[in-house]
Amino acid sequence: FPPLQEKSLSVDCGQDLSLIVLVRLHKWRLFLEDAWFCKDIRVTAPDGTLYRFPCYQWLEGVTTVEVREGSGKKLVDDELQILKEHRRRELAARQEAFRWKNFAQGWPRCLNVGSILELDSSIQFSCLRATDFTGFLILQGASHFLSGFLLRCTSWDSLDEMRTIFSRTQGRDIGGCLMCSPP
Repeated sequence: FPPLQEKSLSVDCGQDLSLIVLVRLHKWRLFLEDAWFCKDIRVTAPDGTLYRFPCYQWLEGVTTVEVREGSGKKLVDDELQILKEHRRRELAARQEAFRWKNFAQGWPRCLNVGSILELDSSIQFSCLRATDFTGFLILQGASHFLSGFLLRCTSWDSLDEMRTIFSRTQGRDIGGCLMCSPP
């Protein structure tokens, strides 16, 4: 898979596979930097049934990932032993990956890591995306906040009028008190 490109891979199977509940994806290391992001796996059975297996993980080096069919089931819905065992292994892996510590008495617990770099690459990606998104929201909020100061043509008549700059409605349908209005 070339970098920064989306690829579809087709594998034909001449026989009916019956009900497909798990897909095992194995990745070998081919280059020094050969990580790729697997969004999902879709399997179309010979009878036309489409199975979707959401993955949303970075695959790095040599790794094997087992992905459940994405219809969303509760624990009690797992009737097959292979699904119960898969859920047990997945839970154990998450408990191993996410160790918790007490930050301070009365505070929520937090991950016991010194840096985001200690986390699995898929978790790092999620955290970095969340940070980017939060940064974008802060930037947008700051620009809306500053627009109330920058677009103000005249002085405020009162402290209460000035406080409206901090309200959520600033710049939106507030009767023109903060925006320049024609004389």
